[in-house]
Amino acid sequence: MESMQNNDIQCRVVKMGPEDIDSLRELEALCFDYHWTEEQFRLGLERGAFHVLGIKCGNRISGYLAYSILLDEMEILNLGVRPEERRKGIARKLMQSLLQKCRDMGIQKGFLDVKRSNTPAISLYESFGFKQTGVRKKYYPDTKEDALLYDLDLSQT
Repeated sequence: MESMQNNDIQCRVVKMGPEDIDSLRELEALCFDYHWTEEQFRLGLERGAFHVLGIKCGNRISGYLAYSILLDEMEILNLGVRPEERRKGIARKLMQSLLQKCRDMGIQKGFLDVKRSNTPAISLYESFGFKQTGVRKKYYPDTKEDALLYDLDLSQT
């Protein structure tokens, strides 16, 4: 897949599989207080309930993006980047790769939710054309924070 440089280390966007579950869980624990279980990752990666793109720099996963596809719609489930590697374009590269993949597949709509306080993520999503369409009050189990709902019309981008 696509590659990028990160402090002179070659980084590449890769499709993650069941063999990456331990690394994904370790990264997710660094990024979020509330994380998926091993069984949830297995459901997604072994049974195809969702898919994961990752950025590997050397042998280490620097970021990941979990998403699902149903018919002609895509939903972003999780996007995480190692805290020490944030603001280096990793999340942007994952988003670009996913949206290109969706366009290539003929996906028409994209969806996601994001914590109201997560202004860096909101800025990223809005820079790709996502528009806020609603709010779920006290949605997140870890903080009881509102979720902002976003849609993207991929047929228009």
